[in-house]
Amino acid sequence: MAEPLLPERHPNHELFICDFGDVIPKSDIASMEHPLFTLSTKPDTTIRKYEHNGVSVTITPSVLGLATIHDKDVLIYCISQLMAGINRGEAPSRKIRLKAYDLLVSTNRQTNGQGYELLKKSFKRLQGTIIETNIVTGDVEDWSTFGILENARIVREMNGRMIEMEVVLPEWLYNSILKQSVLTISRDYFRLRKPLERRIYEISRKHCGTKQEWKIGIDKLHNKSGSGGSIYEFRRMLKKIQDHDHLPDYRIEIHKENVIFMSKSNSVTPKVDSDRPFLRPDTIENAKKILSPSRLDVYAIEADWVQMWNDSGKPELKSPDGAFINFCKKRIGSL
Repeated sequence: MAEPLLPERHPNHELFICDFGDVIPKSDIASMEHPLFTLSTKPDTTIRKYEHNGVSVTITPSVLGLATIHDKDVLIYCISQLMAGINRGEAPSRKIRLKAYDLLVSTNRQTNGQGYELLKKSFKRLQGTIIETNIVTGDVEDWSTFGILENARIVREMNGRMIEMEVVLPEWLYNSILKQSVLTISRDYFRLRKPLERRIYEISRKHCGTKQEWKIGIDKLHNKSGSGGSIYEFRRMLKKIQDHDHLPDYRIEIHKENVIFMSKSNSVTPKVDSDRPFLRPDTIENAKKILSPSRLDVYAIEADWVQMWNDSGKPELKSPDGAFINFCKKRIGSL
């Protein structure tokens, strides 16, 4: 039986990607909230409709099929690069130039000929999938339609492989990034084998976050996930996820007709270990409030703080939470 997680295909990626250490994987909140990507591993040409809290979303595929949740790797990589640039003080742009190899390595994909060919197909499905949505405010209904990706082109190709590419993000996604409507995700997200596992993880990240737990009915979760299988099959897959307990950062427990999501970091005794200082969830929330006047991402700041702690020889901290809050205040003061 296959291991629940894919192997880390590029364990030494930092040796090949000069800026990878500065880039923290991030996803936009909108696509974490709504099932915009198909979980099917075969071409899915069905028109999907989803309604939640008065918002209606229709996803229409091209002849190549709907964009898949594995195609979303491209968006996550672009969002992560753009946010990293913003945090470094660079002027943002909807047009992003990237190296295909860096994208493949960062998202734990194969870098052989097949890997590059699959990446081309991802671009085609992303650009061809159209989203239609309505937002009702009072007596006014705002209807709009847009693609998941506006444009992508290969800048240079040698020996059949993409070397450099240029991607133009759609305005809806670009504006979400500028408004900080993104969340940091685990790098192990790219090691999840099955589409439903990836979708369940991002639902966990969006709704459970740093809270102790979050509960949802199985029927509602089935709809929210975008799963095309029966509720019986969905429950069976959830049971496997529960038993393997391999989701990054979170675990799930099935209780009759409900699913409870729990943060793994909240299920251990707070301590300072050899990997990183433990921070309570409320500390992260307090740090967000301190950083709110700026455009700084709390998780990027946390990564900087942990790196500083590592570089200092991992000293014992009497109060990791207090040390991190002070670090945030100093960062704000230096702007």
